[in-house]
Amino acid sequence: MINLQRFIKAILDQQREELSAYFAPDAVICWHCSNEQFTVDEYIKVNCDYPGKWDGIIERIEKIEHGYVVAVKVYPPDQSFFFHAVSFMIIENDRIVSLDEYWADDGEAPEWRKKLKIGKPLH
Repeated sequence: MINLQRFIKAILDQQREELSAYFAPDAVICWHCSNEQFTVDEYIKVNCDYPGKWDGIIERIEKIEHGYVVAVKVYPPDQSFFFHAVSFMIIENDRIVSLDEYWADDGEAPEWRKKLKIGKPLH
């Protein structure tokens, strides 16, 4: 069984050598927000070559029919800004065969919604 906590830690720590063990060789990885599709090697390169150091916490894991949905809050060590990534993973033979990720910058509600005076902050 895939250890999701270790997988996410390997991504955050940019552990190039460890990451490939989590994927089937022909896995397909898609970042829908930026319209990109990667091979396993490309995905590892883009994660491990991304500038800076990163930390994060898993906020939610949901089991789905053939895998998991994982929501992670990602930030630099000084916590000067935050992202959220939601990953849909399909697993076969304890390896990721498909990974669809959606990344968003955290921030305040836009002014037009603030003017409606509805909703409230989560935190």
